[in-house]
Amino acid sequence: MVQTHVSGSASPSQVSIDDIVHVLSHRATATTRGREWTGVTVDMYAALPDVSERYPALDHHLICFCPYGSARLVQGRDGKIHESLVSAGVSMLMPAGHDSLWEGDASATARLRIPTALVESAAEQIGARSSSQVEIRNVFETRDTVIAYIARILMAELERQPHPAQLLIVDQVSNALAAHLLRNFNAFEPVVSRELTALSQVELARVTEYVEANLDRPIGLAELARIVNVSRFHFTRLFKRCTGMTAISFVEQCRIRRAQSLILETDWPLSQIALAAGFADQSHFTRRFHRHVGCTPAAFAREHGRRRAMKVAHA
Repeated sequence: MVQTHVSGSASPSQVSIDDIVHVLSHRATATTRGREWTGVTVDMYAALPDVSERYPALDHHLICFCPYGSARLVQGRDGKIHESLVSAGVSMLMPAGHDSLWEGDASATARLRIPTALVESAAEQIGARSSSQVEIRNVFETRDTVIAYIARILMAELERQPHPAQLLIVDQVSNALAAHLLRNFNAFEPVVSRELTALSQVELARVTEYVEANLDRPIGLAELARIVNVSRFHFTRLFKRCTGMTAISFVEQCRIRRAQSLILETDWPLSQIALAAGFADQSHFTRRFHRHVGCTPAAFAREHGRRRAMKVAHA
């Protein structure tokens, strides 16, 4: 029988996502640690027979998802004891701040560790007036299809080789999981969204000016949202309501207009124009330009180059 006892004072400090690996008696078979993921941390654990473990409270929320197999497990949290057969598809939710007891046989698990700040940020984005509106419930077992789906996406990404696109995928999935916890597992009444207002003409002008001044580099939604002092979530909806297009589409249209101006007004090679307009490379520039203008940048340059030459000749 594996026994783990954590020594300390009557009120030990809560264990962080980083420190939990030093507290557990067993080690993960795979982990996202070291991949520079933001949001949810995922640790994979094999089945553990004959377990008897007690742990102090965590400073983060924990979801234990069983991807396969089954085992009979006793859980103790918040002064309650629960015994059940944990089988494939079952999730166990342990909110921050609860110490825990685990006895019996532990199934294979994907342990999703969710920073409280991630949930608080999601609450702010959907209109919570304060963090006091958020308290994730303790759930000993649930078959939640959204949690299962998100857990499997994260597990699949863990099996893939690291890639820059992975950071974006994990960031979006982590936010989706935080929002789902608020929607389905918040102990308080559902958060009521604030009434959306419209961006003023002054605010739109400030966003436009910022975009035009920074077209030669990547521009993110978060930095645009900060210009008008709203969350990224609210900015996305407010901008589309005011302009009829997404902010990302607006930025790309500005890039295309900048590229057209540079083609007409300079003798720069297209590769240089692509970079100056903020496109990753000339191939990407050509594809997006053709989609918006209906011809390639080279064709546009040939046609308008002749017109410019004619204007110069008649000048």
